[in-house]
Amino acid sequence: MTIMKSANLSPSANKILLPVSLAEIEQAALRIHGHVARTPLVHSPVLSERVGSPVGLKLETLQPIGAFKLRGAMNAILSLGDGARSRGLVTASTGNHGRAVAYAARELGIAATICMSSLVPTNKVEAIRALGAEIRIVGTSQDDAQEEVERLTESRGLTAIPPFDDPNVVAGQGTIGVEVVEDMPDLETVLVPLSGGGLAGGIAAAVKTLKPQARVIGISMERGAAMHASISAGRPVTVREEETLADSLGGGIGLANRVTFDLCRALLDEIVLVSEAEIAAGIRHAASVEGVTVEGAGAVGFAAILSDKVKITGPAAIIVSGGNIDPKIHRLIIDGADA
Repeated sequence: MTIMKSANLSPSANKILLPVSLAEIEQAALRIHGHVARTPLVHSPVLSERVGSPVGLKLETLQPIGAFKLRGAMNAILSLGDGARSRGLVTASTGNHGRAVAYAARELGIAATICMSSLVPTNKVEAIRALGAEIRIVGTSQDDAQEEVERLTESRGLTAIPPFDDPNVVAGQGTIGVEVVEDMPDLETVLVPLSGGGLAGGIAAAVKTLKPQARVIGISMERGAAMHASISAGRPVTVREEETLADSLGGGIGLANRVTFDLCRALLDEIVLVSEAEIAAGIRHAASVEGVTVEGAGAVGFAAILSDKVKITGPAAIIVSGGNIDPKIHRLIIDGADA
C-alpha cells in the first residue's frame, strides 16, 4: 500500500492564497449551466454497509461525453473572447479531455484539433473523431502530444485549451465539489481520481472552502502517478508513462505547472495508489454491484475502499469520473481478467 500525507492544511482554505477561488468556481457553475449535466450523488448501500457510514457515488459518467472533463473544457472555451475562438482550438489529451473539447467545439461551432499519444485507447480516439475534430497521434506520451500542441499554436495560431493546468479548467471541474457539498451537507471525505490535478485541485478548492474539516483524498494508479511523484519530490517531476487500466490518469503534470501542483500540495489530505488488480476489482464492483460502467480512472475510488487503503469514518463521496472504457476490455475484466 502506498499512502502519502500532503503538507499540513491550514484550518480553512480561505486562509490559503489559492490559484482558484470558490468565487471563480461559482462563476464557472453559472457559465456552464445548460451546457453540462448536474450529475446525481447516488447512495451505495453495499459500500455504506462495508464502511459503516453513508457513501455516495457522484456519477460523472452521466455527462454527455461520459466523463467530468466537459465541465472544465466548456468553462475554458466559454471564457475565451471571440477572436481566440475563431482561430480554432487545440489540446493534448489522454482521451476524455479531447472528447470534451471536441464536443464543446461542435456545440459552439468552433474547429478543434486534438493531439494524443499512441497510448490513448482506440475507442476514445474514434469517439473524438466522430465529433468532427481533427486528430493528431504523436509519440508515446502526453508530453509528446503537448509538444505538438505548442507547435500548432505557433504555426497555425490555434488557441490552446490545457487539459488541467489552467484556472478556468480547474474552476469548471471544481463545480463538482460544490454539487457534492450541496447534496451531502454532512460530508466528511471525498475520494477523487488524481492525475494532472485539475479534478482533484478544483474539487479540493471548493470542498475545503465550504467544509474546511472535510478530507479530500486523491487516488491514483501505481504505474506512473505523476502528481504523487511530484508532491513527494516537492516540485513537478517527469515520470515514465506506462500502460494502465486507468489510462485517463496517465501523463505528466508539466515541469512548469502553474496551478494544479500548488492546489494539490496544499489541499489534498492524502494520496493513495492502487494496483492494476485493485482497479480491475473496482471496475467489476461498479458493474456487478452498483450497475455502473466505469473506466479504470473512474474505478479508483472503488478500488481504494475495496482494498481497505482508505479509512472512512463518516459520510463520504466517491467521484466516479468517467465511463469511457473499451467494451471488449470491460468484458474481459468482468469475466475475471485483471489487466
